[in-house]
Amino acid sequence: MKTSPVAISIAACLTAAPALADEAPDGGAITVTAQRDQLKLEQRSDAGSRLDLTIMETPASVETLTQADLQFRGLRTAREAFADVPGAIAGNVPGNPAVVSMRGFAGNVVSILQDGVRISSSTVVQRDTNTWHFDRIEVIKGPASVLFGEGALGGVINKVTRKPTFDGNHMDALLSYGSFDTLSAAGGVNVQVSDTLALRADASYLHSDSLYDVDDNRTRSSGLTASLLFRPSDDLSILLAVDHYNDRADSAYQGAVLIPLAYARDPGKAVSTANGMVVDKATRHRNYTPRGGYSGADDTTIRSRIDLALGAGWSLGTDLLWYTANRAFVNNGTRTFVAPSAGFPNGSIQRGLTRFYHDHQFWNVRTALGNDGTIAGLRNRFTIGAEYNHTDLASLRETSTSTLVARVDPFDPAVGMFPTDGTQYRASNVNFDSRLRTTSVFAEDALNLTPQWLLVGGIRYDHMDLDRASTDYLVTPNPVTRANPKFDPFSWRVGTSYALTPALTIYGQYTTAVSPVSSILLMPLANTRFKLTKGYSYEGGFKLAAFDRRLTITGAAYRIVQNDIITRDPTDPTLTVQGGTQSSQGVELSVGAAVTDALSLGASFGYADAQYDELVEAGGIDRAGNRPVNVPSTTAAANFAYTLPGVPVTLSGFVRHVSGFYTDTANTILVEGRTIFDAAVSWQIAEQLTMAVRGRNLTDAFYGEYSGYGSNDIYIGAPRSVEVSLSTRF
Repeated sequence: MKTSPVAISIAACLTAAPALADEAPDGGAITVTAQRDQLKLEQRSDAGSRLDLTIMETPASVETLTQADLQFRGLRTAREAFADVPGAIAGNVPGNPAVVSMRGFAGNVVSILQDGVRISSSTVVQRDTNTWHFDRIEVIKGPASVLFGEGALGGVINKVTRKPTFDGNHMDALLSYGSFDTLSAAGGVNVQVSDTLALRADASYLHSDSLYDVDDNRTRSSGLTASLLFRPSDDLSILLAVDHYNDRADSAYQGAVLIPLAYARDPGKAVSTANGMVVDKATRHRNYTPRGGYSGADDTTIRSRIDLALGAGWSLGTDLLWYTANRAFVNNGTRTFVAPSAGFPNGSIQRGLTRFYHDHQFWNVRTALGNDGTIAGLRNRFTIGAEYNHTDLASLRETSTSTLVARVDPFDPAVGMFPTDGTQYRASNVNFDSRLRTTSVFAEDALNLTPQWLLVGGIRYDHMDLDRASTDYLVTPNPVTRANPKFDPFSWRVGTSYALTPALTIYGQYTTAVSPVSSILLMPLANTRFKLTKGYSYEGGFKLAAFDRRLTITGAAYRIVQNDIITRDPTDPTLTVQGGTQSSQGVELSVGAAVTDALSLGASFGYADAQYDELVEAGGIDRAGNRPVNVPSTTAAANFAYTLPGVPVTLSGFVRHVSGFYTDTANTILVEGRTIFDAAVSWQIAEQLTMAVRGRNLTDAFYGEYSGYGSNDIYIGAPRSVEVSLSTRF
């Protein structure tokens, strides 16, 4: 693979930092300022630790995207936000919207939290939520099972919802309209009822003919969040909140289908394959899912947080959460190109049909006792706690036989209607019932050996009790198969950070993690016999905030190893066993500078050398040395923001490069790298009103964003688009 000149140029641009948006101090509209990441190293991160450490103190790589950042960058949905994280890429597979690949790992080994709580693996619960409701998105890279339990191997993304503040009454709103008939509207209000009571409510709505500009893919999502913060005294704080989200994508887009070069009308260069298959630009807008198919979800969360100061540095924090969701995935299961035949002179797309449904309930309670005091005259921060959660998930999975599904022309598909007759689904018709009960205890400690030298450690023990039942509706009288595996993982970490100067800190850490061989609530019954995979990571890095915090530089080098992944027995490839290994090692660098009060620049660079160290597949084929699916080796980004002198107009530009990645473990299908350019012009019309015009993918690049369920399914990124927005705050 060749490295493009653009990628080299981006890497060479690592002389400045991300530009930003922020709220004007007088309560005016969101405007560009000269401080984005420069202050973030001093902020606390819920994802990095429960010890109230600053990001500068935390011995790990921690990224934060604030609501102001999201608006400045024009990141409307969770997928767009996750893809903007340095070193990460994201896609929108219908059954796993906003799936993330980070540090060489993807899917259920990257945990996504909701206000610090992991409800289930990201492949089950994550949706492409409107970003308006997030106060910030926190990202901790690398293993974090010691904080959040199984699944947190590649990293953790914590979506922190907006909450009430005691800074008076104010409102903010955002309205935008653009290409593909995409309309987004959102607003929020903060009401300070008294010195002890504040309320906040936010609502959002997004509608688009298709965010990917494909046929029959009308998309809409909405959110409603509200919370109450009661502080009767300095020692007690009570938060009550409710969040409701809904989304639906008609005829859910499952990507382009690879077509042999001989039959392609306009072969593109987005994909290279060993057998001459291509993505045909002539099918760029085609969608093969029958009408009536869709992907959607409706979920509600009720939560509370109680913080009590006990005196003498002691505190008690308790989280309660209840969550319910209904999800549906009614789409093509498989899609395969078939050579020309009678009735199909252009070839055809053979489709399967699937109907998957989730009925999901979850509740969680977590309490932690903390202390900020001294030991032998040394500052020591300590927390110990326990957590219990209970999950019930019913998942009906119906699959049609391909002979019952009509083929369609690749270039002019008559998609038809999705069958509702249950007799169509005779390939499989199974309901999985899962009940998972997890009891956990954890502890963390941060000891200042000197004012500059901090030692951090943590441990976590989980007891996981899974009841799994499978009911087969194709056989009478509906036989039920059961499994009841139990897991008792133990995770730990130790790290240290040292402030060489007030502006420069170096750090290092070693941490462990555990993860099931697949999503624990959806894994096949045969896989319940496997133990959890085990992983570990070591990492070192530095964090710099210099020149009166006008320059920040963060860097890290890491290695992550996951053992006991599923492989085939080398002596008998017909047997599936544990014993495979996957690893990744790499470096990351982010630089930020406020060059002047009018100009800020930014860049980031990440390199990940990921591979299967040991993996044998069916037939005894050895995949050792191959790169994992959806894992690029290089990501890089740069941006700038410049406010014109004497004019309330700000120009901003963004460029992002992602190198090529494979869609199969054999590494025979390569999605080529891409470089995407965006730009925006914002005009502060009045003190409290800003208008912006934004262009995305200005070169109209034709590129693969992510791969889907099958290695031949390539999600093509959105073409060039433009939007106009108005934002206000008063």
